[in-house]
Amino acid sequence: MTDLPGGAMANRPVHFIWLLDTSYSMLGEKIGQLNYAIREAIPEMQAVARDNPAAQLLLRTITFSTTARWHHKDPVEVDAFTWQDVAPDGTTNLGEALHLVAGELQTPPMPERALKPVIALVSDGAPTDDWRAGLRAIEATPWGRKAVRVAIAIGSDADRGVLQEFLANPELRPLDANSPKQLAAAIRWASTAAVKAASQPVAGGNGPGDGPTKPAAPYAPPVLGTDDDDVW
Repeated sequence: MTDLPGGAMANRPVHFIWLLDTSYSMLGEKIGQLNYAIREAIPEMQAVARDNPAAQLLLRTITFSTTARWHHKDPVEVDAFTWQDVAPDGTTNLGEALHLVAGELQTPPMPERALKPVIALVSDGAPTDDWRAGLRAIEATPWGRKAVRVAIAIGSDADRGVLQEFLANPELRPLDANSPKQLAAAIRWASTAAVKAASQPVAGGNGPGDGPTKPAAPYAPPVLGTDDDDVW
């Protein structure tokens, strides 16, 4: 462990929160492929964590349909994380889910010194509640403004305008996942590239009040090619 200004760098947490749309429109192949893709991405996240020993990768999941709820509420170290399949029902209350995230980006419960959290939003539709109020709640927290954000649009009905506003950075774009193979590739990329970006120390410190509130693009999203699968 090396002592640096502002505290030791070893084992600073990276809180990674999945925000998953489990509305009724995800029924069938979409929800099955989402469960499969996240389960298959966990070993790659574990490998990224091993390659970044200064970061302690902690995973959680929120699902949102008619209500938003914690699927994995307590932060779990990636090496101990086990995926539990989600199931679809109801509408698309994204705003409620964003409010849940905002509550976790206060200090406390977030520590004073940490690496940037990651918020990964996956949706196949349009919100059915006041999602902008939830987004404002995130922006009102120092950790929310600092977070690495990733958005994945599943299928042609996903509201890409909403996902773009969530990203809060004109240099970034939502990832398009219009087939099972594209969804698997998007989940795999989001699970690894975002963690790598979050694991990099911020110039000037790693507290909620340190560094720029609107960081430059922390990653370069790939362009996912077409394939022979059915298109959503």
